[in-house]
Amino acid sequence: MGDWDNVEEMSEDFKLMFDAVINHISAKSDWFQEYLKGNPEYKNYFIETEDLSELSKVFRPRALPLLTKFNTVNGDKLVWTTFSTDQVDLNYKDGDVFLKIVELLLFYAGKGAKAIRLDAIGFMWKEIGTSCMHLPQTHTAIQLFRDVFSVTAPETLIITETNVPHKENISYFGNGNNEAQLVYQFPLPPLVLYSFVSGSAGYLSKWADSLELVSDKTTFFNFLASHDGVGVIPTKGILTAEELDLVVENVKANGGRVSYKAIPEGEIPYELNVNYFDAVSDKNAPLSANIDRFLASQSILLSMVGVPAIYIHSLLGSRNWCKGVELTSMNRSINREKLCRKTLEKELAEEGTLRNKVFIRYKELIKIRKSQKAFHPNASQKIIFANDSVFTLIRKSIDGSDTILAMINVSNERQKLMLEPGEYGINVDSLTDLVSGLEIGISNGKLEVQLDPFQVMWLK
Repeated sequence: MGDWDNVEEMSEDFKLMFDAVINHISAKSDWFQEYLKGNPEYKNYFIETEDLSELSKVFRPRALPLLTKFNTVNGDKLVWTTFSTDQVDLNYKDGDVFLKIVELLLFYAGKGAKAIRLDAIGFMWKEIGTSCMHLPQTHTAIQLFRDVFSVTAPETLIITETNVPHKENISYFGNGNNEAQLVYQFPLPPLVLYSFVSGSAGYLSKWADSLELVSDKTTFFNFLASHDGVGVIPTKGILTAEELDLVVENVKANGGRVSYKAIPEGEIPYELNVNYFDAVSDKNAPLSANIDRFLASQSILLSMVGVPAIYIHSLLGSRNWCKGVELTSMNRSINREKLCRKTLEKELAEEGTLRNKVFIRYKELIKIRKSQKAFHPNASQKIIFANDSVFTLIRKSIDGSDTILAMINVSNERQKLMLEPGEYGINVDSLTDLVSGLEIGISNGKLEVQLDPFQVMWLK
């Protein structure tokens, strides 16, 4: 598709994020092929083990074997493969491996990377007899990466991707100055999804209320959909098994798939493989209502503290690509359809199509958000518990000059809210909804609002 000159040229006009997949490497890679041939330079680049007795504690993201047998010039060897047989984990106990990866990251920065995403970084360090997740050595390695960047490429940000519960996830901020500047908000996709399936934003509100930035040099990387599915492990300790089942069944009813992970007791859901439009949809509702539901879910992404990351298939109003699952025998293909540009442009331009409606309305929400200082990634956020069916929050700009009251109805029924804005420092006679343009008066210090099903209000 091009070469590094093209990438560098793009970096002049855009801030580029590079994906650094450094926990594992392709089994077809030169490094691993040299290891199989017995090249002594690569002898310790990978993790061999014959001791199966102490591996029961290892955190497993898949229901596949942890070790894969490979034939080498020195006989058959069991090699660590966390994710699949074609993805072989690197051994960071070997100093040469660490230095090679530092060299790689610096190469990315030199080619224009303003952000580097550390893929599956929580699995980086292995110690037999432990979970091999979030070990202190992993955090030390990230701190070393940060030190290297601070000297050589201080404008390049580190983003960690760890599909785990919230407490472990935010640990990758370190002390706010020494690890990642951004962390993926993995609890957000399943909690927003549960809100729309159940019609209650209670869990989402409670979790969002707990969010605190470690420092002014960090923020959250918010997303709802990605090239992967919706991970549900981050809901551990928040949703009950029955509540999670409600989401799982809705995904299945809308043509989605469920991937499982192995635990000693058997298997549990790990990831929902579904396009987010279909994930939040009600199969018995008309398309127009499901468009409203979907865009309401996306408005939560745009409203919260942090940087919103929008998956291209969400922006384009894509649906489940079930044919892709059949073609590849991979559940994740459902959300990875490769689109024909001419067909896509026609659908986007044709008034009334699903893609046209989603794209136009989504772009308008983005346009509004970009123009408001109160939606700065580090602007303050306060959650208001006024109605379980309405996700309500106040964002205030860093300089205190701008305030936005955001309200999103996650239910299919009209909802009423009565607030006293003065309690939150809003002392005006009226507020304007940035989405609809309507002006809403405040009478005797009270604001009374009615929201239609899945209505979004950004009151300024």
